[in-house]
Amino acid sequence: MSAVEIPTAPRRPGEGVRLFAFVCGYVHLPYAFFLDGEPGNVKAPVTAFLIDHPDGLALFDTGLGKRFARPPGSAHESFIDLEVGDTMDDRLRQIGVDPADIRWIIASHFHADHAGSNSQFPNATVIVNEREVDFAHAMADGQLYCLEEFDTGQPLRKVRGEHDVFGDGTVIVFPTPGHTPGHQSARIQTDGGDIVLTADCCSMQRSLDELRLPDHCHDADLSLSSLKLLRSLRDKGARVLPSHDPLFWSRIATNVPLH
Repeated sequence: MSAVEIPTAPRRPGEGVRLFAFVCGYVHLPYAFFLDGEPGNVKAPVTAFLIDHPDGLALFDTGLGKRFARPPGSAHESFIDLEVGDTMDDRLRQIGVDPADIRWIIASHFHADHAGSNSQFPNATVIVNEREVDFAHAMADGQLYCLEEFDTGQPLRKVRGEHDVFGDGTVIVFPTPGHTPGHQSARIQTDGGDIVLTADCCSMQRSLDELRLPDHCHDADLSLSSLKLLRSLRDKGARVLPSHDPLFWSRIATNVPLH
């Protein structure tokens, strides 16, 4: 899947907010990594989003970085599954978007599969929860938290709670801690209703349906509270998008209606 526009409302291009989803590689992991107790393994997509706002372009996460990319057609040698040309900057070029035109990167958190390509957007300011910045520096190990991928010299807009990206209520960043202390999600307000980009506080559709956590959390109580917040938003009519669910994203990619 190169890019799929998530329908937000009937409108002409250039009017209101447009939202595009991308799959930027995969991770091969035990299913319990996402849903505690679930048997077997799963090939889970790594997702990132382009928010096309009349006042500028923003990304929600940037996916895996080029350090993981292998030649097209070759076998992946680790649980990371990424080919050259599938990083977020290349995905944008494929639809005619210059990475230099990105104004904002909304960082859900600084794990390598969500912030790996931050450095490829030289003119972007990174919107990140201040607790995530401190935690990432403390935990930097060159792998899950790779200093070169999140400490890039780009300007940081450190936030504590909710943040209105464009100042008009259309793109609101809000805290969803638990997976990491500074994890955050985003609510996109459109004429067709709210869309919530969840990142790792809701990896699978079943995470939300069953209020089911992964087998690892920085803070399980906070993770559950964040899931309950997302469920309340869904109950109010928002469309909540899980970040790593292969069935969900296969339906998006083939334009199958979601129920």
